[in-house]
Amino acid sequence: MRIIILGAGVIGVTSAWFLAQEGHSVTVIERAQEPARETSYANGGQVSVCHAEPWANPKAPWKTLQWLGEEDAPLLFRLKMDWNQWRWGLRFLQQCTKEKAKANLQNLVRLGLYSRETLQDLRAKTGVIYQQRTEGILHYYTDPAEFAAAIPAAALMRDVGLDRQVKNAAECLAIEPALAQSRFPIVGGTYTPSDESGDAREFTNQLAERCVALGVEFRYDCQIDALEKEGGDVKVVRVSSQAEGVERLSADAIVVCLGSYSPQHLQPLGITLDIYPAKGYSATIPVIDPQHAPTVSLTDDGYKLVFSRLGDRLRVAGTAEFNGYNLDLNPVRCKALIDRTSQIFPEGMDYAAAEFWTGLRPATPGNLPYIGQTRYPSLWLNTGHGTLGWTECCGSAQAIADLIAGRQPAVDYPFVKGV
Repeated sequence: MRIIILGAGVIGVTSAWFLAQEGHSVTVIERAQEPARETSYANGGQVSVCHAEPWANPKAPWKTLQWLGEEDAPLLFRLKMDWNQWRWGLRFLQQCTKEKAKANLQNLVRLGLYSRETLQDLRAKTGVIYQQRTEGILHYYTDPAEFAAAIPAAALMRDVGLDRQVKNAAECLAIEPALAQSRFPIVGGTYTPSDESGDAREFTNQLAERCVALGVEFRYDCQIDALEKEGGDVKVVRVSSQAEGVERLSADAIVVCLGSYSPQHLQPLGITLDIYPAKGYSATIPVIDPQHAPTVSLTDDGYKLVFSRLGDRLRVAGTAEFNGYNLDLNPVRCKALIDRTSQIFPEGMDYAAAEFWTGLRPATPGNLPYIGQTRYPSLWLNTGHGTLGWTECCGSAQAIADLIAGRQPAVDYPFVKGV
């Protein structure tokens, strides 16, 4: 089959890889000059099945109200005269029941476990190197109430097959000794030894090179102007570039991997996706004293931050700001990253040399990505992964390749059909 993939982030490139492995002729359309220039560029680095607890849960509405107007809040809604934001917010509230939160968590764990295993298989077969670390992920807590609240979620994840273990303070320090310098005592944590971390951008670029070796064509600096509907199907995408001008590219299947921008391209076709951009921030900080810098990937649940060691750098990422498609760096939120990190790790990093970045994560109300077929037989979705695109990319890509081939994917997940 001739397949066009829209988007060359980590989701689009892994989709290209698994579809090319099936023997399809694959073309990837990307508006940037290279892969992984947007959401996949400087994310938190975690391959974190343990991060599957959805944002939408019974406690979320009250917490969100408490954080309104706080510039450094972990989750910040900037209310706008934007119907899409209000619709998304209402759908988010609908997902906040105990029953739906539990179901979403279980689905995310199943997809994450499958994807992590698929990533490990891909790494073994291709030899990609991306500053990966396989020492697991430790969620640590400095607030006893936050720690107590995390224990039931860890139990739910264990029920679905994730090895998320509850640890006391001493055990947390044994797993990551650098936490001993924290200005706030560590009271406990949960540890998932099978989780990983690594540089998503490096992974995506290396895999794109391997895709080219398989015959995949990448069209960079190429704008997607429209998806064209003909006779009840969508098999044509109109694109434009400085080199080629306006072109109409046809395919047997088109896969939308455009993250937060997916709804904009699908709305003209009558497809409404519950995806809204959640603006996340990261700081990449040089490590100047490795003995005082963490090596195990960490999550600070109280502040919604993640830490991943990428060679001689520490990547700190987190927070979610619902502010439309705004990509301005907010200095208050950048400072919040450094303030909390320097409280936990006062030595070992050159905080003055931190590099800041922001990107738009395609959030769905229940955190479940759209993977599957639309109402148009040739138009497919692999989008809406929120903060878990790096975690879920390989499993999602293998699943979309299976679905296009008419096979049932090897993971129990609510794949979409006919949206």
